[in-house]
Amino acid sequence: MRIGIDLGGTKLEGIALSDAGVELARHRVATPRDYDGTLDAITALVRTLEHETAATGSVGLGIPGAVSPATGLVKNANSVWLIGKPLVGDLEARLARAVRVTNDADCFALSEATDGAAAGAPIVFGVILGTGVGGGLVVNGGCLQGPNLITGEWGHNPLPWPTPAERDGPPCYCGQRGCIETWLSGPGFERDYFAYTGRSWNARTIVAAAHAPAHASAHASAHDPAHDPAARDALDRYQHRLARALATVINVLDPFVIVLGGGMSNTAGLAEAVEARLGAWVFSDRVATRVVPNQHGDSSGVRGAAWLWPAAAG
Repeated sequence: MRIGIDLGGTKLEGIALSDAGVELARHRVATPRDYDGTLDAITALVRTLEHETAATGSVGLGIPGAVSPATGLVKNANSVWLIGKPLVGDLEARLARAVRVTNDADCFALSEATDGAAAGAPIVFGVILGTGVGGGLVVNGGCLQGPNLITGEWGHNPLPWPTPAERDGPPCYCGQRGCIETWLSGPGFERDYFAYTGRSWNARTIVAAAHAPAHASAHASAHDPAHDPAARDALDRYQHRLARALATVINVLDPFVIVLGGGMSNTAGLAEAVEARLGAWVFSDRVATRVVPNQHGDSSGVRGAAWLWPAAAG
């Protein structure tokens, strides 16, 4: 049996999978806002899953950050109470077994490459389009990780082939300007729409207004969005930018499949629209890379954490 734990900013989710990937048990609790509380909650979640299944499992954990190979301490975590802490060692001591920990975007990519939308593909790039923009790379069934533990961090490269209106770009929290994340995150999409309309709509409302029938009322509102040409234009710009950004990924990595995840990936028709545009920038006579929506949705992170162990334990 494999146990996967997904440590999110608001929820802590655990899953137990059989050797074949069948879900045996699942539980979700609120994420504590302190380090010791997080250790307690993860330990309790593992114990609950093992009690319910009457089995012992390997444990994998996905976190919004990384464990530094130089120090063994957590770095770059949105859950700031983890930063600088020996998370792996402390969990291994409490659970009396080895624990594998990696970035949650890697877990998403691994899940979809193992038994999701890209199952069996030799090279898979998993994309996160949410509050931020990240990704993970899976090669021959395993997460590819380099010495800096930043494989897949495509969101902090500049938006390629910028139009005159896109040059320089919005400031990014990383200290640069015009990062892909500032354009393709959910907040980036909302910012772009606001710049053209002055309306502070959330991403879901903008997408709904873009997809509403053209004959609907022109008096769109955030509460009852009707067809809005400005929303359609914003979505078109988003698709264009995502295609350009992913074309650079294909030019460097040449993945067989790109799987879209995160809140913006729920936009109907996004994968198909982006795949159709790639040929303008990919350095090839044809584009064989498939762009697909994810299969496991919110469950990909926790399933991928379980799959960090290629062979089940217990």
